[in-house]
Amino acid sequence: MPHFILDCSENILELQDPRKTLEAVLETAFSTGLFERNDIKVRLNPFKHSLVQGGKADFIHVFGNIMEGRTADQKAELSFAIVTTLNTLFPQVPIVSMNVRDFEKESYCNKTMV
Repeated sequence: MPHFILDCSENILELQDPRKTLEAVLETAFSTGLFERNDIKVRLNPFKHSLVQGGKADFIHVFGNIMEGRTADQKAELSFAIVTTLNTLFPQVPIVSMNVRDFEKESYCNKTMV
């Protein structure tokens, strides 16, 4: 269920193997105990063009989309854990951030529900 979408500057692909980055986010999310490993989905969207800090700074921002029901503290701990992991992988990147959004159970649908 949880989806972690990483938006980043294209240069991020040169700094670290993308697969390693995706796996690090998956393992960190799993380590929180909030999700089953096989339910976690992680994607990476590199941007060729961006304006960050008034220029061409590298960045990573993670959009965490999870099913509602987690507490604010759990979501804060999830964000902190993933940002910490990415900061370790990319110490030279000036912008590493994350936010968590809830899916509403009432409006969520996937293929297995049809």
